Amino acid sequence: MGLTVGHVARRAGISPHTVRYYERVGLLKAACRTGAGYRDYSEDVLERLRFIRDAQRLGLRLQDIRDLLEIRDRGQCPCGHTRKLVETRLTLVRAEIRRLRDIESELELMIESESDAGYDWCCPA
Repeated sequence: MGLTVGHVARRAGISPHTVRYYERVGLLKAACRTGAGYRDYSEDVLERLRFIRDAQRLGLRLQDIRDLLEIRDRGQCPCGHTRKLVETRLTLVRAEIRRLRDIESELELMIESESDAGYDWCCPA
């Protein structure tokens, strides 16, 4: 017997609900079933689940992850496609960092102006 959904989830560091969801949306192939109807996973699903989890942690969308997995499942190397996705993600992260730095500067100015002018921005006149 292989691994139940609970065992797989625990070892991959995700919830059983997430494992079932990934199967439902096609990121995982449907598991074999035991005579009692329980999902019966092999050890190799753990690598796939960890890949999905790590790719999501980096901000890749499930559709992007699905595309990478489909390329890999066909026996091809998704390296070029992966590089393009990661470069795009990096561009978005850098833009978000710039946006957050702008907000940081604005907040600092608000604090400075508040201490200089006396609560102008937080209390009505």
